[in-house]
Amino acid sequence: MIQPTDFMLEGDRRGVLLIHGLTGTPMEMRLLAKGLNNAGFTVYGMQLAGHCGDIEDLLATGWRDWYASVEAAADKLLQHVDHLFVGGLSMGALLSLKLAAERPQQVAGVGVYGATFRYDGWSIPWTAKLSFLLPLVKKLGLGRHRVFEEQHPYGLRDERLRNQVEAAMRSGDSTVAGLLGNPWHSLADLYQLSTHVRGLLPRVTSPCLVAHASEDDVASVRNAEAVLRGVNAPTELLLLEDSYHMITIDKERRTLIERSARFFDAIAAGRTAERAAA
Repeated sequence: MIQPTDFMLEGDRRGVLLIHGLTGTPMEMRLLAKGLNNAGFTVYGMQLAGHCGDIEDLLATGWRDWYASVEAAADKLLQHVDHLFVGGLSMGALLSLKLAAERPQQVAGVGVYGATFRYDGWSIPWTAKLSFLLPLVKKLGLGRHRVFEEQHPYGLRDERLRNQVEAAMRSGDSTVAGLLGNPWHSLADLYQLSTHVRGLLPRVTSPCLVAHASEDDVASVRNAEAVLRGVNAPTELLLLEDSYHMITIDKERRTLIERSARFFDAIAAGRTAERAAA
């Protein structure tokens, strides 16, 4: 049975919806959430459908289910706030961009954290280049119980935290650090979501803070560049030099918190001023 691990941190009428990554948990967004909440924002750390259970729970869902849970979470947060911002890590960044493309009137700004259209970071094995075959593998019903196990350094440059996360993943408690491996069929859905969101990028008109580790072990900076080129919106690039993929919890998380709070605050202030002038 999947345990609910989402959380709401009450603040003012500026809201931030935070979306974790594939096989991840809301816990990977909690430090960022606390920092934004300390800056006054109301923050909702949502839980994607099928996550925080076992592999079978995840395999019972696909990218459309994950996105449906994002829409439900956005609707929940909108009951409490006047300004809606959305930020996501890894696959969560793609879901954030899709929400901005689908709801341009509601999403005031986007935090694009470690966007992952392709697993092309320096720690990813060459076999990842064959990921385009995964949708076919899934369609044929093959490889349902096959997984790609997470690779050292697990997206973390901080060695102490890396050891804690690895221990949590190997403990079998997926509510803390997520699953140890990525099922082939779930990666097939991510590949389909990636292709879908790439096509939606020109419809993203909300300002985007694009934050990425310059030495991302999972997804190279080319993923961030795809966002910068593709969206039809003002963008700001934040390259983090002392972090790996999990930038929301790695060494430069305070920098990410400060820049995100400043970015969202400036947008909210501008929108408030426009409304007052009208």
